[in-house]
Amino acid sequence: MDLILRATVVFVLIWIITRVAGRRELSTMQPIDLILLIVVGDMVQQGVTQGDTSVTGAMLVIFTFTLLTVGASYLSFRVPGLRPAMDGEPLVLVHDGEVIERNLRRERITPEDLAAEARLQQIGDLADVRLAVLETSGRISFVER
Repeated sequence: MDLILRATVVFVLIWIITRVAGRRELSTMQPIDLILLIVVGDMVQQGVTQGDTSVTGAMLVIFTFTLLTVGASYLSFRVPGLRPAMDGEPLVLVHDGEVIERNLRRERITPEDLAAEARLQQIGDLADVRLAVLETSGRISFVER
């Protein structure tokens, strides 16, 4: 029971951290981010299992994380009011060619990063963009004029 409780607490903590980290950061991982994830994974394992190396303990932790992941997905699907908190909401970055600086700062996206994303989608100038949206997946979608 102790393993299940610790796994649940760590699951909630990881969910909160990923929400705070921001969509953009999670979709564009740098090598240092990968190192951080590996280290965090090891720390989580040590914190959850506390030296329990049994197969039963590992199965309990994996089952708990899986159950919590499926449960969170189900709640997000069944309770529309929870979706913004669980999944986030799309965020408009450009509207009718005008960059919305406040939203860029909120997600820690530089204008240069936004312009680079536009170029990757064959858009030469942000003035040609009717709408640019940071999707909940961390990708930026563009609609040209």
